[in-house]
Amino acid sequence: MKVALVNPPIIKGAFQHHPYLPIGLTYLAAVLEKSECEFIVIDCAALGIDHKKLKEELTSFQPDVVGITSMTPTAHSALLSAQISKVACPESPVILGGPHAHFMDKEILSEEKAVDFIVRGEGEQTLLELLQCIHSHGDPQKINGVTFRKNGGIMRTPDRPFIEELDDLPFPAYHHFPLKKYRLFGKMIFPIITSRGCPFQCSFCVTSRMFGKKFRSRKPENVAKELEWLINNYGADAVSFYDDTLTLDKNRIIKLFEEIKRRRIDIPWDCQTRVDQVSLEILKGMKEANCQQVLFGVESGSQKILSLMKKGTTVEQNEKAIKLAKEAGLFVAISVIIGYPGETSETLEQTFNFIKKVKPDDVYVCIATPYPGTELRSLIENMGWKISNDWSLYDTVTPVFENPLLPTEEITRIRAKFYDDFYSPSYVITHMFRKNLYSRIMARTAANHFIWRLRSIGMRLT
Repeated sequence: MKVALVNPPIIKGAFQHHPYLPIGLTYLAAVLEKSECEFIVIDCAALGIDHKKLKEELTSFQPDVVGITSMTPTAHSALLSAQISKVACPESPVILGGPHAHFMDKEILSEEKAVDFIVRGEGEQTLLELLQCIHSHGDPQKINGVTFRKNGGIMRTPDRPFIEELDDLPFPAYHHFPLKKYRLFGKMIFPIITSRGCPFQCSFCVTSRMFGKKFRSRKPENVAKELEWLINNYGADAVSFYDDTLTLDKNRIIKLFEEIKRRRIDIPWDCQTRVDQVSLEILKGMKEANCQQVLFGVESGSQKILSLMKKGTTVEQNEKAIKLAKEAGLFVAISVIIGYPGETSETLEQTFNFIKKVKPDDVYVCIATPYPGTELRSLIENMGWKISNDWSLYDTVTPVFENPLLPTEEITRIRAKFYDDFYSPSYVITHMFRKNLYSRIMARTAANHFIWRLRSIGMRLT
């Protein structure tokens, strides 16, 4: 059986950014390697392949099945890819997976005839079973975690139980991807996931709704083994832990630090976690194990907004965690969300005053984005606020709903002004000469922003 795995093209006009390795797709490729399938990966986003070229690739390979991944910003491109697939290989079923498809499965199958199956949730085992079912002309109704059409209606089988033993999964098959296209300023930073599931219920996030509330984790020895494998096989320059809350299990993470030091794994890494899940001991342990950057989702400097988001943290905890991380010698990045329902000019000011007070090394200012499946989306819909369904706008930098208390123009203006001030020449100079990898990356990022700003000013004056 021949299978094509597709990372859809970036459509001109959609949000442009440095490409990130689609780690979900790399796991699916690893699973297929262990099966009897012949497969190719068509990484359109990284290679700059448009839909016309995708059609040529599919026509040449003639797969029996086409699998396409879909994040919300690339959902439109994914559906176009499905249509292209039906033109290139009309008899081949098209499978769609990923977060967007997981939550919009019925809508997609109702509106897009080119899609035959949706794989929901964790796709590794579901995809294998579905491919076997298609190959043997079996009944997909017997497979958990799929949505498909049947007898003029849409059939949604029961959710698949979550994978309990994550150590049983193979390491991601990165060699099927154009890794040179993923270098950031010449550095190859590989993603790694050591856990799935989240017990927290933040209203803007879908993790617990897609991967469950139970925290499932890999053993420290297995994680360390993958780190060594990334260095020895791919020459990794750094590693980025994609776990939502890396430090949730304190005993496990301390053992991981010890394993990294015991094996003398000497490459920088970064991670993200919650402010209520760290201590000075943990943060110092990170530093000793070669962590250089920690990201905290502080979300707001207003306790009112934090409560509305159901974040479960306080402004005081945010401030303390940042202070401790700096004391441990880490590069500290934070993310904030602006424009959340209930946000006012006053709460916005509280957030930016908080940033000025704690002085993080980097800040991700995200505009509240009601992704499908979030409580935030349901909230906005129930209030009757105008909301866009142009998924390409769902990039966390573009307002997609109207907040009666705060005009979208003000949100966009305040965000732009913040970065114009934050990425200053002094910021570039400060971080350029630090040994920290992430300081040097941000120095170049800030320099690019400053140059872009000067060019924009020059264009307006001509």
